[in-house]
Amino acid sequence: MPRTPSIPLAAGLALLVVSGAALLAMSGPAAAQAGKAEAPIPAATLALMAQKGVTAAAPVLFRAYKKESEIEVWKKGPTGYVFIKAFPICRWSGQLGPKRRNGDRQTPEGFYTVPRRQMNPNSHYYLSFDVGYPNAYDRAHGGTGSAVMVHGICSSMGCFAMTNGTVGEIYAIAREALKGGQAAFQFQSYPFRMTAEAMARHRTDPNIAFWRELKAGSDRFEASREELQVSVVAGRYAFAPSRSPTVEAAVATRQAVEEARIAALAEAGEPAVRTTYSDGGQNAFWAAYTARGGVVGDISRPEALAFAGQEVVVVPGHRAARPVPESVWSAWASADSTLSLRRMAGFVPVYARAADPFGALAGPIPARYGDGLPSWLTVGLGGLTLGHAHPSGSMSGLLASAETP
Repeated sequence: MPRTPSIPLAAGLALLVVSGAALLAMSGPAAAQAGKAEAPIPAATLALMAQKGVTAAAPVLFRAYKKESEIEVWKKGPTGYVFIKAFPICRWSGQLGPKRRNGDRQTPEGFYTVPRRQMNPNSHYYLSFDVGYPNAYDRAHGGTGSAVMVHGICSSMGCFAMTNGTVGEIYAIAREALKGGQAAFQFQSYPFRMTAEAMARHRTDPNIAFWRELKAGSDRFEASREELQVSVVAGRYAFAPSRSPTVEAAVATRQAVEEARIAALAEAGEPAVRTTYSDGGQNAFWAAYTARGGVVGDISRPEALAFAGQEVVVVPGHRAARPVPESVWSAWASADSTLSLRRMAGFVPVYARAADPFGALAGPIPARYGDGLPSWLTVGLGGLTLGHAHPSGSMSGLLASAETP
């Protein structure tokens, strides 16, 4: 048999080495990166969706609350968006209030849009998506900065930092909605849950006018369960009305009720506060978890968390005077009460006095209309003898007609 050349054998060995190296590379960091970006939505979350009558491919919407340190997931169902679940935020930075400039460490507040191109499967922070700051509102107010993310690692410089596990699930939920045909999903960011109580407590905050704009959007979503159609008009957020008159009426009712509740709470003595932070906050769930030794990531400025969410009272609260119940004031007015005016010597209230049948005879009885006029009017008419001789002039007809039986 012919001898096999040694050169082809060497070439084959070299090819085998190269192929092995390629396989090792594919099973290394690159493969791991691709794997986490395509990880499925957990079965428990899919079960929650099924209970609410929605699918993984249905449109999604996220709502973030800084003070409560939560991100909510909402999915679109047959009759509107339904709440699925909430994820605890591991870290956010700055204070309550909007982001204004690059480097201020502020986590933004407002209404943002996230298309597919803003999803980052190769993030240095495990997985991430860019929320879209600055939006049209931010730019109208001179906002600067970029790359504000929802990401992992639990370290924030103006972002919504999650743990790797939670951002992985959030990423998967968003990814499947985009695959299902949603062009972009909405990300609503609020300083706190926009309740009447929270608005009343923060009514003196410098950001309150801006927060009223956010509340208008929040109330509209709560009443309609429709994705907000947001624009910016004269530097303010504006929202397109619902196509349904019934839904729009429900929105108007909710907004009117909320305004009335805010005013009533302030009138009732709700204290006004400012909530201050050393540098942002963290959900209490993760604070308790790390206190027990749990590892969540590279927490940014952990020393600042001891001074997160301190409320400074600006206007002290007071108890508003309550109306006296009828059972109480009727007891006060009873004849045997020590507080009753009836016990004052000689005092008889007008409503309790007997009518005087001769009271009409106590004074002179006018014979004519003119005798009953006030003296100043009689003098002003020039001392005319009214009711006895009809004067001439413009007053004569009036007086004569008044005295005609």
